[in-house]
Amino acid sequence: MKKPIIAIVIALALVIAGWFWWQGRAGRGDKDLVLHGNVDIRQISLAFDGSGRIAELRVNEGDSVKAGSIVGVLDTRTLQLQAEQAQAQIEVQQQTVLKLRNGSRPEEVAQARSRVAAARADAARVEQDLARLQGIAANTQGRGVSSQDLERAQSSLKVARAQVVDQQEALRLVEQGPRKEDLSGAEAQLKASQAQLALLQHQIAQGELKAPADSVVRSRLLEPGDMATPLRPVFALALAQPKWVRVYVSETDLGKVRPGMAARVTTDSHPDQPISGKVGYISSVAEFTPKSVQTEELRTSLVYEVRVLVEDGENVLRLGQPATVRFATGV
Repeated sequence: MKKPIIAIVIALALVIAGWFWWQGRAGRGDKDLVLHGNVDIRQISLAFDGSGRIAELRVNEGDSVKAGSIVGVLDTRTLQLQAEQAQAQIEVQQQTVLKLRNGSRPEEVAQARSRVAAARADAARVEQDLARLQGIAANTQGRGVSSQDLERAQSSLKVARAQVVDQQEALRLVEQGPRKEDLSGAEAQLKASQAQLALLQHQIAQGELKAPADSVVRSRLLEPGDMATPLRPVFALALAQPKWVRVYVSETDLGKVRPGMAARVTTDSHPDQPISGKVGYISSVAEFTPKSVQTEELRTSLVYEVRVLVEDGENVLRLGQPATVRFATGV
């Protein structure tokens, strides 16, 4: 009779001990703050800086790209021809500037001096002819030479002397070399041509579309042959970093979350592979709970946005993916 009673007492004791153990375990589980949200990342709408027809696109949806890698190219043949033309103009201007800087050649100076000597000899000859005519007129009381011949000889002498003055001035200019204003103008024209070439080279460089950061191609919006402009994105890129989970915490639990606080993130596809994270942002403004995380209890509640930065080294989280965030609050 005593044995059944003892057995019943032991069974009741085990049930009570099990109930206390379960309550203790449940109490420890209540120390974790569990929030539900979605994975979020930054995105880029990538477009060409210049305008033109697309010649080549080198990546497709889902491809990973590195920062600085070329993902698209425009047809820049016209710009390249213009750049070659500008280069030729620069070479011409360089020779012009070099010529002005070097001044007159010795051969040019010698030639100018020869012209001065020739002009002087011509003036001397004309002067001798005039003197001869004047002597004849004087010896013949004006009958041996007409007045028209004397006037013609006098005019020829004036012209010859003017030629001497003109050639002497030309020699002086040759010896002095080019004017400073001419040299400055040629140098300015050279700089303008160089600036034009630099502009064309910059426009050619804009024909290459480069990824600004490590990312994944989400969408390819244009194709080769389409006209591209700075206002028409070619690719939509998803940045590899940073990546975070956007969750919402109620006002009553707001005090349990702190910036930098550690967290564990799990998803339905990898429930047994938590990802480490930490609180990176807590909103200072309350808002209504978004529809994507509403429950019957929170439909009209005000909550605060929290961003949990994650270290997704294996790249298992996807944009918009539902995720569960667990904080060990210790209370």
